[in-house]
Amino acid sequence: MKKLLLIISVLCFFPWPVMAQTKDTLYLGFEEYLQLVKAYHPIVKQAKLIDETAKAKLRKARGSFDPKIEGSLAKKQYKDQKYYELLNTSFKIPTWFGVELKASYDKNSGAYLNPQNTLPDDGMITAGIAIPIGQDLLINERTTTLKQAKLYQEQAKFDQDIAINEILFNAAITYFNWLQTYTEVKIFKSFTKNAEVRLKGVVQSYNAGDKPAIDTVEAGISHQKRLLELEQANLNLKKASLKLSGFLWAEENTPIELKENIYPTKVSHDQLEEVLETNQVLQSENIENHPKIKSLGLKIESLEYERRLKLNKLLPDIDLQYNFLNGSNQWDYFINDNYKIGVQVSVPLFLRKERGELELAKLKKANAKFDLINTEIILENKIKSILIEINTLKKQIEQMQLLVKSHQTMVNAENRKFELGGSSLFLINTRENNLIEANMKQIQLNNKLLKLQAELFRVWAIIPQFTEG
Repeated sequence: MKKLLLIISVLCFFPWPVMAQTKDTLYLGFEEYLQLVKAYHPIVKQAKLIDETAKAKLRKARGSFDPKIEGSLAKKQYKDQKYYELLNTSFKIPTWFGVELKASYDKNSGAYLNPQNTLPDDGMITAGIAIPIGQDLLINERTTTLKQAKLYQEQAKFDQDIAINEILFNAAITYFNWLQTYTEVKIFKSFTKNAEVRLKGVVQSYNAGDKPAIDTVEAGISHQKRLLELEQANLNLKKASLKLSGFLWAEENTPIELKENIYPTKVSHDQLEEVLETNQVLQSENIENHPKIKSLGLKIESLEYERRLKLNKLLPDIDLQYNFLNGSNQWDYFINDNYKIGVQVSVPLFLRKERGELELAKLKKANAKFDLINTEIILENKIKSILIEINTLKKQIEQMQLLVKSHQTMVNAENRKFELGGSSLFLINTRENNLIEANMKQIQLNNKLLKLQAELFRVWAIIPQFTEG
C-alpha cells in the first residue's frame, strides 16, 4: 500500500522539478499499474459490492428466525359503558424445522365480552407450540431461503472475481496498446534522427561539390516523411495515454491524469505470465476450479433447494397447535388439564398450481445444468485455442527477430556503401522502409502475444495477488 501511495503522489501531486528524476522521464511499470487499478478503480469497488449485497441477503434470510414480540389492545367505550377491553401480548420463537414456540398473556374485561374471550380476572398465560405436520415441517420457505442465501454468498465471491478480472483485463489491454505506441515512437525517433543526419551530410557534400542538388531534395523528402511518421506516432501515443488515464484513480474516487513525461516499461512474456499468474492455467487442467463453473454449480445447488420446496408443496397443509393454559399467573401451574388445541387442514383438489411450479423448478435446474456443460466445453476449447495460438506466435516472433536483424544488416551495409560512394539515397530509403515495416510487424506480434496472454488471464478469470511494496 505504501508503494501505491508513492506512485499516486508521483502521478498526481509532485511538481515538475521533483518529478525530473531520470532525465525528466518517469516510468509506470505494468504490475504497479494493475495494482492501482485493482485498488482504486470505481468498477472494481462496484464489483466488491456484490459480496456486500450477498451478506445483506444472508442477514435478511436469517431475520426469518428472529424471535418476535407482538401485542394488541382493542377497547370499546360507549355512553359511560365499557363494552370490552381485549389485551393480547405474545412472544414467538420460530425454529429451523418449521415448529414455532409461543408464549402469550391475555387479559380481557368488559360488560359485553364474547363468552369465548372470558378469562380470569388476573388474565391468562399461555405457552404452546405450533407444528406443521404436512407441508413446511422439514422443508419450508424460511429454511430454503436461508440455505439459498448462504449459497448466494459463496456464489457472489466467484461473480465478484469474474467482474474484477474483466476490468483488469481491459486495463491490461490498454497498457499494451500504450506500450506499443511508445515503442513505435522510439523507433520513428531513431529513423528521423538518421534521416536528419543523412540530410546534413548530403547538404555538406553538395556544398563541397561531391553530390548533385537532386540528392539534397531526395534527402529532404526522406527527412520530411520521417517527421510526419514521428508526428503520427506521437499522436497515437497521446491518444493511448489519455485512454490509459481512464483506468487510473486515487482514493476517494479521484481520477488521475497521466503526465506527459511518464511512460510504460517493457513487458516480457515471462514477466507477464508471472504478474497475471497465467502459469497456473498450465499447471491445472481441472476446469471445475474455474470461478464461472463454481458459480454455476452453486446456482444448480440453489435450484435444487427450490425444487425440493416445490415438491414439498404437494403435501397437504396441516397445522397443529397445542397450548397449555394457566389462569393463576404462575408457571408451575402449567402442569394441569387446561389446554387449547386446534388443527387446520388445507389441500387443493387438483394441485395444478403446485405441480406447475414443481415442473418449472425442474426445468430451471435442467437449464442450469445445460449451461454448466456448455460453459465447461467453451472454456476448455477457448483455453486450448489460446495456448495453441500463443505457441505459434512465439515461433513467429522468433522468425521476425531474425528478419529484423537481417534487414538491419542490409541497412548498415547500404549506409556503408553510400559513405563510400557505391550506393544511393533511394536504396537506403528502400532498405530503411523495409526495416521499419519489419519493426512495426515485430511490435504488433509482440503486442498480440501480450494480449493473448491477457486473454488467457481473462478466460481463466484469475485475480492476481500482488505483493505489497
